[in-house]
Amino acid sequence: MTIGQTSDVEDGTRGRLQMSVEHVDTIVVGAGQAGLAMSEHLSNRGVSHLVLERRQIGERWRTERWDSLVTNGPVWHDRFPTMPFPGLDADAFAPRETVVDYLVSYADKIRAPVRCGVDVLRVERAPGGAEFQVTTSDGVFVASNVIAATGPFQKPNIPSLIPEDVGLQQLHSSQYKRPEALPPGAVLIIGAGSSGVQIADELTRVGRTVYLSVGPHHRPPRSYRGRDYVWWLGVLGKWDAVAVEPGMEHVTIAVSGANGGRTIDFRRLAAEGVTLVGMTRDVTGGVVHFAPDLADNIARGDANYLSVLDEADAYVARFNLDLPEDPSARRFDPDPPCLTHPLKELSLGDAGVTSVIWATGYALDFSWIKFDVFDANGRPRHQRGISTEPGLYFLGLPWLATRGSSFLYGVWHDALYLADHVCKQQGYRAYDADARQRSTATRI
Repeated sequence: MTIGQTSDVEDGTRGRLQMSVEHVDTIVVGAGQAGLAMSEHLSNRGVSHLVLERRQIGERWRTERWDSLVTNGPVWHDRFPTMPFPGLDADAFAPRETVVDYLVSYADKIRAPVRCGVDVLRVERAPGGAEFQVTTSDGVFVASNVIAATGPFQKPNIPSLIPEDVGLQQLHSSQYKRPEALPPGAVLIIGAGSSGVQIADELTRVGRTVYLSVGPHHRPPRSYRGRDYVWWLGVLGKWDAVAVEPGMEHVTIAVSGANGGRTIDFRRLAAEGVTLVGMTRDVTGGVVHFAPDLADNIARGDANYLSVLDEADAYVARFNLDLPEDPSARRFDPDPPCLTHPLKELSLGDAGVTSVIWATGYALDFSWIKFDVFDANGRPRHQRGISTEPGLYFLGLPWLATRGSSFLYGVWHDALYLADHVCKQQGYRAYDADARQRSTATRI
């Protein structure tokens, strides 16, 4: 690493400036689970690198999650392979604060070269075109490789369906903290993946009136025949699936580790007080209109749930495993009235709704990367995280390489693959430099 070398730098707005430039082989952007996993593998291979983090290690777990959140998988699985969660039972679900502590401890353990409070503003080619120029809030870096490890939770997605002048508090699930932080009144939650159902359950438990807008979803069993669903997805090869099913790219997964971990059951949620409604279509004059798809969405989620049970039973029979039968897992409660006679519309004022929580996921935001490497939807063009721009990599995104790519366990293996690729490219560059030197010596 070379520090303090002075050179001319183009800042993109004010012309050429004289400033101190720091040289490093690889810049990793983001000190969440993806960036830290990448740092471990780069360090193990002796690759000079820096991890730049705009705020603190594990920032999204610190400030963009609700207080009671726990991991969706048990800690024996949802962890880095080289470091267990300290002080927790293997089948426990780690609380939010514990995850933050875990990431900080992991960074200390691997001696990750993290610089916090550094916001990456722009990545482009340095003058000459061989290396990257990384402009940050803390100066300029020049690097051979840049790894975007900012993860999937970048820009909260809030559809422009409800006008701001309706007079409701509207917030994304990443902004929700706790029930008492919401104004008194009923709550409409739009989106029934992991975040939506957990927030709905929490609000209902404290006596709030909750309407939950349910779209297409997968609904795996929390556990079956004595094994958690993450185990079943592992032995059935589903974590290693390399391509999402066509048409299922935006289907959410309704799973939770809250309250010790229970299978998400929309009928049970309704029995406990949640009013289920279909997908939210539009809002006119303070009235929300819902699609007539609630029963169909629930039925398809049930079919997904039963398909996992069927595959698990077949696996047990094939390998003659001593796992207890679980016939109760196939019993469904009766359909609640809100499912058999779903609401077509809801007057927000008449229903006393004062808050809308958008559990509608995230959009990608790589506006700081100044290369033509994205498709029309802003998704990077890559092969297992290797960008179409040489030396530029992506890590931590859903389905980067497999189904498990955006999870704590899966991202570690993706980072291993990318670290190997970085080292291979280092070898090619080293040979080129040596060949040039030998050629020059021959001419002399």
